[in-house]
Amino acid sequence: MKPLAQPVSNLIEAFSRLPGIGPKTASRLAYFLLRSDERIALDLATALEELKAKTLFCRICHNIADQDPCSVCADPERNAALICVVEEPLDVQAVERTGEYKGLYHVLHGAISPVEGIGPEDLKIRELLTRVQKSEDTDEAVSVKELIIATNPNLEGEATAMYIARLFKPLGVRVTRLARGLPTGGDLEYADETTLSNALSGRSEM
Repeated sequence: MKPLAQPVSNLIEAFSRLPGIGPKTASRLAYFLLRSDERIALDLATALEELKAKTLFCRICHNIADQDPCSVCADPERNAALICVVEEPLDVQAVERTGEYKGLYHVLHGAISPVEGIGPEDLKIRELLTRVQKSEDTDEAVSVKELIIATNPNLEGEATAMYIARLFKPLGVRVTRLARGLPTGGDLEYADETTLSNALSGRSEM
């Protein structure tokens, strides 16, 4: 049997390293690009190059952005007294799609999970604490009044929410949790706009 051309084999192997992509799907993607118009493959290659070269993490909220601070943190129309705390950058997009939320964000980049060896120190919780304390110490800035905990409604998300609530309540910051309209065990990024809107408006004290 004639072996695969090395460039095709390399591409299949590269696709296989992506989450959720098995060998069969990786092969289909590789052969699709091989047979398709050259422009599609070149556009993909350009997009991948720019993904690393032109993106960064916002120094304030730690969301993925193409400028620092990101467009949300730099927007003077956003409510700086309100911060929505999420696990991942995709969760920011999910909340933004509702069109209901006008505050700022803070991306933790994960959730507390003892099983996986992820503790509070591995997340952007210390940065959130510094951010809140800095807002209280700066006369010109609007101090943070409320944290909306929008971690996923699963064991890890709940553990993270409870940890943040215990940490920030002594500071006099209101800590709320999204309403239970979200399915238990689900991920925020997959929730529809209506469910997320209801969860935001029906958030409760922690």
